[in-house]
Amino acid sequence: MSSETVQSPLKTSAILIGRLIFAAVFLMAVSFKFMGMGATAGYIAAAGFPFPLFLAWCAALLECALVICFLTGAFFSQAALVAAVYVLFLGFSFHGPGHWAANQDEFGFFIDHFTFLAGLLFAAVNGPGRVLTLTPGGS
Repeated sequence: MSSETVQSPLKTSAILIGRLIFAAVFLMAVSFKFMGMGATAGYIAAAGFPFPLFLAWCAALLECALVICFLTGAFFSQAALVAAVYVLFLGFSFHGPGHWAANQDEFGFFIDHFTFLAGLLFAAVNGPGRVLTLTPGGS
């Protein structure tokens, strides 16, 4: 077997742990939305978006889909790219420069989105690994 077809145990472990972390972050986010959809809608409304309850449900459904993709590895790279755009949008919409004057902690929250974005982009390029990965189409 060539070295390209064998994945080291360290790489396999790191990829699986990364996938679990991504899934856990979005699972926590969607759990909080389902436990308090009204509060989520209120937060969205406070940011100035129209149709806050509708947008809260859209966010929850997107986050559910991301959890499934990260756990199964199906459509992993595409999901990681969608998640990266979503995280960037959230960072600017809810923690962007307009929020820093009122609360300096918002700058830290804003920067945290970029570290998450970097991980998602890295994951999108490198894929879900070869272990515990569902490949749509059976290949």
